[in-house]
Amino acid sequence: MAETDYRITRRAVLEGGAATCLFLASGLPVGAQDAGATMAAGPVTTPIARIPMTFRINATEHAVKLDPRTTLLDALRNHLGLTGSKKGCDHGQCGACTVLVNGRRINSCLSLAVQHEGDEITTIEGLADGDQLHPVQAAFVARDGFQCGYCTPGQICSAVGMLEEVRAGWPSHASADVAAGAAALGDEEIRERMSGNICRCAAYPNIVAAIRDAAEEV
Repeated sequence: MAETDYRITRRAVLEGGAATCLFLASGLPVGAQDAGATMAAGPVTTPIARIPMTFRINATEHAVKLDPRTTLLDALRNHLGLTGSKKGCDHGQCGACTVLVNGRRINSCLSLAVQHEGDEITTIEGLADGDQLHPVQAAFVARDGFQCGYCTPGQICSAVGMLEEVRAGWPSHASADVAAGAAALGDEEIRERMSGNICRCAAYPNIVAAIRDAAEEV
């Protein structure tokens, strides 16, 4: 068996000294060389455990295991197959993901699913009563309040929530008298209250007309 050559060369000393200087300059102890090599290779990630959650969506109970970081929108679309709610900007700016939680409209892309266990969640799939469309849905069809249709589920859910806000007497920035109770729902009020929902096809005149018609029925 050949003997191992343990001779120290000038080159080995220089290389070792240079490596030590680099680690000292970085603030790491010399003994952290292996850790530094591991960091250079990339972070080691530990999978996040999924936890069981139960949701009541469109009057139906759903049990699912989710990463606690999952947004309500991703839970609806990717885990429960309710793809009516759309992912547009994913920053809460376009309104395509709007759903109703306990009757109030929210941007589901900005809300964690785990926050809504026990809440009553309504998506676009749950607005109709069988084959009978919700009055807002029917008005959108009658007024042709959509073009590509991508934003339409969010527009409709937002409109349903908005009409409830009007009935509850909530004022808007366009309300002439914020203490007057239920506002007269003219075009300016509708535009202001629906300003969080963007239609890139610019079907706004028809959307406003549809909501104005629906307001008389709901």
